[in-house]
Amino acid sequence: MFPDTNPYFSVPHPFTAYLSLWDENQPLPSEMALRSMQSLGIQLLSEVKALEASCLLQLRHLDNEAKVVVDFLKLQSRKVDLVLQHVLEKEVQEGDKYQGCQFGGSGIRLLSTAALPLGRHVKVTLFIHDELVAILCFAKVTACMLSQEVQSDAQQVRLDNASLQYLVDLEFSQILDADVEQLVKASLNVQQKQLKQRKLARDERQ
Repeated sequence: MFPDTNPYFSVPHPFTAYLSLWDENQPLPSEMALRSMQSLGIQLLSEVKALEASCLLQLRHLDNEAKVVVDFLKLQSRKVDLVLQHVLEKEVQEGDKYQGCQFGGSGIRLLSTAALPLGRHVKVTLFIHDELVAILCFAKVTACMLSQEVQSDAQQVRLDNASLQYLVDLEFSQILDADVEQLVKASLNVQQKQLKQRKLARDERQ
C-alpha cells in the first residue's frame, strides 16, 4: 500500500474521510496553523484524549486494588469521548465525503468513484468511529488505481455505492505528532481485535 520506507504498518478497517484539494500555489500550513484550522469538536476531543492518556499513565503505578478505580475512569472517559464524537458528527464538514478501507500512522487508502490527481495535496478530515478518532491533516495522493482488486478490498467495508472502482493511496504530508500517535494506537487496537476474531473463527471450525 505505502512505500517500503513507511515506518508504520496499516490495517484494513472502514472509516470516513472528507477531502478537499489544496491550492497548489499555497504552501502547506505550519503546525500552529494546522491547529488553528481544527474544528472546536476536534480540538476538544484531542485535548480530552491527551488528558486521559496522561492520567491513565500515572494510574498504572498504583497497586492492584486500584484496578476498579482505573476501570471506572476508563468507562467515564469513553462516555466523554462518545459525547464529543456525537458533537463532531453534527458539524458540517468541508470537502467531499469518501469511504476509507485502510489506515495507519503514515497514510490512508480510500475508495473513490473518480480518480484523484497524483501528487496533489488534500486537506483531510478523518473519522474512525469505533476507535473514537477524529483528526484534521494534510496528505499527498501517491497512487490512484483502477483495479479489479477494489471488489475484494471493498468487501471489508460497507459500501454506500457499488460502483466504486478506484483505490486511492494518500501519504500524510502535514499531521500533528499526537494525531499520528492516535492512528498508531488505533491500528494496533484494530489489529488485536482482528486477531481475536480470527482465533475465535478457527476455534469454532475445530
